[in-house]
Amino acid sequence: STSQREASATATIGKANGVASYYHNKFNGRKTASGEVFSNNKLTAAHRTYPFGTSLRVTNPINGKSIVVKVNDRGPFTKGKDLDLSRKAFMQITDNPNKGNLQVLIEVIREWNKNATHSFFGLSEKI
Repeated sequence: STSQREASATATIGKANGVASYYHNKFNGRKTASGEVFSNNKLTAAHRTYPFGTSLRVTNPINGKSIVVKVNDRGPFTKGKDLDLSRKAFMQITDNPNKGNLQVLIEVIREWNKNATHSFFGLSEKI
């Protein structure tokens, strides 16, 4: 059926491998790019292009742990990093809490506008 093909295409397009880091506590209480107040105790993330409110499943392929986060900020702006997670989200999936970066699988799990063209790590796709 059409809906099964669309779901399959969305699942394929909405996945990418990337590097996640986490926010320093100094950002607690500051406003994010979306206008929300940041808290390291919430399950949120920053991404350079995803619309605010997009839900992402972030999985650590080493231990299989995953977490669902909501995009509410822009960044990271450091080369080689694709996602900034709240400390709570990062610590729930990391295999090494002493390490600041983590290889992850990022999946879009909430469709925000299926008629729009969206960019995922520089690749534009019509979903």
